[in-house]
Amino acid sequence: MEEALDDPCRNGALIRFHDVTKIYPLLGGDVTALEEVSLDIGEGDFVAIMGPSGSGKSTLLNLMGCLDTPTSGDLCIKGRNLRDMSDEELTALRRDHIGFIFQQFNLLPLLTAFENVQYPIILKTGVRGGEARCREVLEAMDLDESLFSHKPSELSGGQQQRVAIARALVNDPEILLADEPTGNLDSKTGSAIMNLLDELNVQERKTIIMVTHDPAIARYAKRTIRIVDGKIAVEE
Repeated sequence: MEEALDDPCRNGALIRFHDVTKIYPLLGGDVTALEEVSLDIGEGDFVAIMGPSGSGKSTLLNLMGCLDTPTSGDLCIKGRNLRDMSDEELTALRRDHIGFIFQQFNLLPLLTAFENVQYPIILKTGVRGGEARCREVLEAMDLDESLFSHKPSELSGGQQQRVAIARALVNDPEILLADEPTGNLDSKTGSAIMNLLDELNVQERKTIIMVTHDPAIARYAKRTIRIVDGKIAVEE
């Protein structure tokens, strides 16, 4: 019973960092990207992460996305401690419960908009399908049906980001991780994308964690966490 009470993953947070340190061993000397970070993110939260270049923002996001694991400390997602999970379990968690939205869109250039959105379904099921679901999320992103057959190079930046968000949503993840989602967009298009993310948070209760350098974009979030030199400096 005492061991269960001491379990850092039993506090009810959707994502929990408990004294997490991440060190990258390099030839020129170890680099500490995060140092004893403790942070709780609840279901339905919308968090902006800000900080100077090299402060640890991307490392924090990569750990949340199960793309990396802590050097020390506990990182819990959905009540599971990542250090207790196998590579296969981490892959399943990342694939089924986490959606990624990138500044560079990261769409596959040889696939159409529709095929890009369908690709995560194929990875999950091993078969081509889910056409109705793909159409549903693309339409929810206000992308005109005439653009479904277009390759990424034939779409504007805003249209590509809408496709990228639809792809992130197609497997209905609880968690959306957004790395500078408006960084390559003009202010008007960026505001439209942020309004879409706000709707996903408010109406569908998606938990969103977003890295941004723009204070105007950060204001869409419910909380702002500022990181300096791998440590949480301010939480607002």
